[in-house]
Amino acid sequence: MEHRYLGRSGLKVSAISYGNWITHGSQVDDDTAIAAVHEALDQGITTFDTADVYAGTRAEAVMGTALAGQRREGLEICTKVYWPTGSGPNDRGLSRKHIQESCDASLRRLQTDHIDLYQAHRYDHETPLEETMVAFADLVRSGKVLYIGVSEWDAEQITAGAELARELRIPFISNQPQYSLLWRVIEAEVIPASVAAGVGQIVWSPIAQGVLTGKYLPGQPVPEGSRATDDQGGADFVRRFLRDDVLEAVQKMVPLVRDAGLTMAQYAVAWVLRNPDVGSAIVGASRPEQLTENVVAADLTLDDDLVAAVDAVLEPVLERDPSKTVSPPTRP
Repeated sequence: MEHRYLGRSGLKVSAISYGNWITHGSQVDDDTAIAAVHEALDQGITTFDTADVYAGTRAEAVMGTALAGQRREGLEICTKVYWPTGSGPNDRGLSRKHIQESCDASLRRLQTDHIDLYQAHRYDHETPLEETMVAFADLVRSGKVLYIGVSEWDAEQITAGAELARELRIPFISNQPQYSLLWRVIEAEVIPASVAAGVGQIVWSPIAQGVLTGKYLPGQPVPEGSRATDDQGGADFVRRFLRDDVLEAVQKMVPLVRDAGLTMAQYAVAWVLRNPDVGSAIVGASRPEQLTENVVAADLTLDDDLVAAVDAVLEPVLERDPSKTVSPPTRP
């Protein structure tokens, strides 16, 4: 497994990260989830991503159980804070109170004394950025958190956060955006701002919620048990791609990719890893054997002619609008 520096830091992450949004604590049983984590470890994955909100905090607990007993120094454990984890008015957002309390709760669930990368899951328009960054700085100085990151922040927010981080002398090193062959909204503004700030990308949904496997067919009902039928949030994200024009374009790339001897998932993950600002691509699994296929992407070098041919097929349906990187105007 290739390991890459994350942003302009000394931290290395595995090119493929294992993430448990939707799956752990909800979609799959705990034994299968633990088996998938152990398969990820066997495949050389050392970076594990979760969030306090996933499955109502259960995903973190499952991850903690799965990683218990592993050599802690050999892992990069990443989690996030922002979305609601309770019914109270302060059980959400990026206030000092919620950040401090959520970090302590995540540490308990993850069964660890520190989080390698603690990420703001969205930008909080209701909390002064200074308050958020000082709270993160205090966590870093306490040793509870080693590095700071964000998720789905726009270019202006990343630039402002990085400036405060420099003043506070804390390592703000990553952004976690959605990024795939179909969803390229970070390329115009977020990537240049991140490069200038020394921030790298750990990207989620590189397979576009399964659409880039080619399993969703135009004019056909979605397969039973697929992400598109999931009621834990997956269906909301995949729905944007379930248009016939998108699905028809994906079907046109299938023979191009298969003729190159690759699966669609391998190509999709390898494609995001071509971007030099991408430190890692997050993949999930509902079965351990799914990881065996996807980790191959870390070692692939895609042919330029193949990339050009696939891009030409997908160009009419690509989403590039940078305004699509957006956080809620108020706390959820």
